Amino acid sequence: MSQFLWGALASTCLFVGVFFLRFWKSSGDRLFLAFAAAFWALCLHWVGFAWAAGTGRSQYYLLLLRLLAFALIAAGVIDKNRSPTAQ
Repeated sequence: MSQFLWGALASTCLFVGVFFLRFWKSSGDRLFLAFAAAFWALCLHWVGFAWAAGTGRSQYYLLLLRLLAFALIAAGVIDKNRSPTAQ
């Protein structure tokens, strides 16, 4: 059951990443690109958890993908706030 839920989370993150990519293409705002990349990193995180669940090994290294995702979001927000067009 866990692998099914991890797969559902991965497909949802993939879809949300495409959703933000569409907004980036229409607006050109880098914040949307950062969000798309972050959700794709989360997609890889969930796929990795589902793939490595049966191996019995530690999956702590996969948490680095989650850290990368949140760092991308933080960098996108900081970039948005420092840009001259920020409101």
